[in-house]
Amino acid sequence: KPSKELKKLAREGCWATSHALRARLYHQLIQQVSCRLVTPDALVYRDVASRLFGKPGGSCHPLPEFLEGCPMPTYCLNLEGVAALKKILICVGNLFPDITYSPTLPSLVALLLHYSEDEAQCFESISRLLASNAPHTSYIDQSFLAHQASCMTFGDLANKHCPAAHKLIANASENVFEVYSEWLSWLFHDLPFDYAVRVLDVFLLEGQKVLYRIALALLKQYRLSVTSTELEGTDIKADLQAFMQNIAEHVTVNKLLERAFGIRLFSRKEIWLLQMANRKALMERGITMVQSRHSFHLAMDMQNFSSSIVTAQEMRIVWSWIPERFSLFPPLLLFSTSQDGCSLQR
Repeated sequence: KPSKELKKLAREGCWATSHALRARLYHQLIQQVSCRLVTPDALVYRDVASRLFGKPGGSCHPLPEFLEGCPMPTYCLNLEGVAALKKILICVGNLFPDITYSPTLPSLVALLLHYSEDEAQCFESISRLLASNAPHTSYIDQSFLAHQASCMTFGDLANKHCPAAHKLIANASENVFEVYSEWLSWLFHDLPFDYAVRVLDVFLLEGQKVLYRIALALLKQYRLSVTSTELEGTDIKADLQAFMQNIAEHVTVNKLLERAFGIRLFSRKEIWLLQMANRKALMERGITMVQSRHSFHLAMDMQNFSSSIVTAQEMRIVWSWIPERFSLFPPLLLFSTSQDGCSLQR
């Protein structure tokens, strides 16, 4: 069917009741992804898996280093499926040495395993998504820099499209970015399987832009379910995680997607440019490695903050309104009436 009609069917969940139909569709969609000339396929997987693991069940290889500390959801896979998941991830690490950080990769492999004929086909599918070279499109972040840039971009979009939720989170948390750094985990770790696979439907058709849409819709729904007084003294990251895990109590998956696609978002190219601007700001600060994860957002020292105009809590909210790529840098006082007077000439 034409692309526009397929998008409509995916958003409405047309093939949600047919496992076989969805499996065929996933295979066809992924085969259409434009990717690098040399991309590992099912034959390469069988060869590498045979070399690495020998007989079935004989694997004692550790998972790739780039998955250290990343969530490992199994989405209802049985023991054999979990073993296949680990083997695929090990082979990805072996054949894609440039990957240094990819927290969503295990979730996507686990989901695709449900709709693949075997491990080899699943590996080929994930390889094509990793090797995609479509313009202004990225399916899977493969470095800490790319992941952090996408988190910053989500923060910028949340500030613009969900101001009420953004203010609520800024008011209740020490660091808004720490909360938004989990945005992809909301979709590909915390959501129940039947919700996550509907997200996958539209993601394979439309790319990363739809992930921003759905995460923004989830944030708006979260705002409707809580009040600022309820969040006082709450671990907001844990509260958001619990909300995503119990999303069925708040909104159906059809209504969630309907609201997500009702958000008037930037174009794919504009989002890509925003991500590139955020990447550039991170690189200027030298923030490219996982080790810097907990230090880079401390540009504003709230512990020692003092002002005769705003409180530290109010300043946190004001600071959260500044685009992430600028709030990476500490503020510099340029002018103050208390020091410089009120002369227009100054």
